[in-house]
Amino acid sequence: MAERAEGPVAAPARARGLVAELVVVVLGLALLGWAAAADTHWLDRHVLPDFYTPRERQVLILNLLRGAAAALGLALVFVVRPWAGRKLTGTTSARLAYDVAPMALAVALSLAASEFLLSRLPWLGTQEVPAPREPLRQRDPRLGWVFVPSREGVGRLGGRDIAYAFDAEGHRVRRLGDQVDYARPTILFTGESVMVGHGLTWEESLPAQVEALTGVQSANLAVEGYATDQSYLRLRDEQADFRRPVAVVALFMPSLLRRTLDRDRPHLSRSLAVRPPTPSLKLAEVARRAIPYRSERSIDRGVAISRAALADTVALARQRGAVPLILVPQIRPETPVEADLRRRVLDGADLPYMIVRIDPAWLIPHNRHPDARASRAMAKAVAGYLAARGVSSASSSASGNRVTSN
Repeated sequence: MAERAEGPVAAPARARGLVAELVVVVLGLALLGWAAAADTHWLDRHVLPDFYTPRERQVLILNLLRGAAAALGLALVFVVRPWAGRKLTGTTSARLAYDVAPMALAVALSLAASEFLLSRLPWLGTQEVPAPREPLRQRDPRLGWVFVPSREGVGRLGGRDIAYAFDAEGHRVRRLGDQVDYARPTILFTGESVMVGHGLTWEESLPAQVEALTGVQSANLAVEGYATDQSYLRLRDEQADFRRPVAVVALFMPSLLRRTLDRDRPHLSRSLAVRPPTPSLKLAEVARRAIPYRSERSIDRGVAISRAALADTVALARQRGAVPLILVPQIRPETPVEADLRRRVLDGADLPYMIVRIDPAWLIPHNRHPDARASRAMAKAVAGYLAARGVSSASSSASGNRVTSN
């Protein structure tokens, strides 16, 4: 009777072993398949340019990941597979459940605790930073976040203490108490940290230098961490307040497309309709930021939104009689991927833009933002473009509007 009873007991155990081996083999082959397929062409199709990570570093990281995936895949197929088969074949269902249950419970509880904490901690939105870092930002239900208005703070970067002052509307100004004059002829600047003047004094920032070169007041509407759709939305909200906008200078870099695809903040659709943040697990958001993979369809959507936002930026400027310009700073030599994205966004809509190539040495130490020399080069290019189209203190005064410096 004992021998006859052994068969029914051994068959399920052997089946468990075979299933375990099959699962491990599938996982191993999937890793090997990805390692073989994820070449530089795959990278170009699915990983967007990053402001802080040069393309050659992205390629290096990809190759390291491919090597690790291939090694893990081989280990799963030739080492883990037979061990898992033997382990589960010789283990009863009760013993397996006893061994696995505590580990599964621990993982589930840790994930639940992490999600609970992440959902209640402040500053979890994409591109938001811890509150102590200058310049301070606060949440905004329409734009995602804005600078704290009527405030001056000091941050240290590049071995210097940098003062950031903002007026009552959150525009960066020379000093606390200054205010952008909505009645004066004004050049409106939109964008993110490069346009804000991250790591630069107010006098060194691009808008301030253009103001000094043209004699026309600048209004800095840029906010750190903004995507193209956020920059456009703030311009759309504020441009009507300015009685005499004479130019609108927007910023575009292919690396900004990564931000345009974020959905955990208010964002725009292809038709430029405002959409609320898309609900999702915070752990999923963390995973999306850690793994920069994007489908081709997702990238196409980001291109379409960026093109529509910048096209309407140009249209808004022209409707107000202002000169539009899209500034495209090239901090590093443009890669083929970046050139393709630039052409799809800007040339595809026949938008007026200017490329300014920056010496790679002109960056803030230990930081990839342009330094004062790079800012000066961009300002001179922008001022020259605008002056050639009649934007100067002389032309503004001749049209009956007095222009003075702050």
